[in-house]
Amino acid sequence: MNGPSLPTRSRVTISEVAEAAGVSKATVSRYIGSDRQLLAEATALRIEQAIERLDYRPNQMARGLKRGRTRLIGMIVADILNPYSVAVMRGVETACRQHGYTLVVCNTDRSTEQESQHLAALRSYNVEGLIVNTLGHHAGELLSLHSELPMVLVDRKVEALQADLVGLDNRDAVRQALDHLQQRGYRDLLLVSEPLDGTSSRQERVAAFEAGIARSPLLQGRVLQTDGAFCESLWDFLVASGAGPKALFAANGIAALSATRQLREFGYRLFEEIGLIALDDLDWYPLVGSGITALAQPTEQIGVTAFECLLDRLGGARGPARHFDFKAQLIVRGSTHPRG
Repeated sequence: MNGPSLPTRSRVTISEVAEAAGVSKATVSRYIGSDRQLLAEATALRIEQAIERLDYRPNQMARGLKRGRTRLIGMIVADILNPYSVAVMRGVETACRQHGYTLVVCNTDRSTEQESQHLAALRSYNVEGLIVNTLGHHAGELLSLHSELPMVLVDRKVEALQADLVGLDNRDAVRQALDHLQQRGYRDLLLVSEPLDGTSSRQERVAAFEAGIARSPLLQGRVLQTDGAFCESLWDFLVASGAGPKALFAANGIAALSATRQLREFGYRLFEEIGLIALDDLDWYPLVGSGITALAQPTEQIGVTAFECLLDRLGGARGPARHFDFKAQLIVRGSTHPRG
């Protein structure tokens, strides 16, 4: 049996505050706006007391629309379960808060349909700018939105879109990984990546890996995606004869989790029999075996820089699209111990 319903409390209006304070609505608007200093001290005190007594909460959205500003920044995230996305989002949100903006985050869950719906929703919310970690399948909609408001891309580029891009120097990160593995004595390498699916950053890492293998006579390598055939293909790599000690290179944290879980299911002793290096540095890496060697991305700095780029554009900055490519930091742990 349902209990008695609670009475619905109506929202206190600015007219009620004005009546309680004995002033006009315009005077209350000045108090809660940017002209508070123009009011007499006694008037400001009466309004403050009325607001506190009535528990009045200004409708910030309505005020923003009236002024043509909402102080809202929209952010599209391709996969909020990806630790990279969460870390970058934290940097964006911190920077937004420091500059008096509110962040509205939409997770597409790697769905092109969801991304399209979220883009339409953010447009209707009158966000002042957009930070987009896109799937890259809606270039037309992104171009249309970019013609209306400033936009910054994170991690993934859209060739047709001339927007600022903030992310990782993927070529340098892959070079660091290959150099480290070669110096540690590994010769037979497997790059494990999530399905490429047109994602520019994944494609860049694969291309850099293949180019690096082609340049080095001591290394051989192949690429494996974490699709339906991942288990069988990984086993084939592990048991095949090769050029020397084997190592996996996980192209991001999700690929690292898939590879580590599969190695454990195969019964491999981590990491005595096979090496592993991973792009991204996640909290669980030091806890697995002797620890997973990582290429850490400066995710918070990427998020802060993305917002700062957007703030520049909101302030009227013009000019060609800018690219900010951050370097990864190599953190060596036991998963790439030296091989003979």
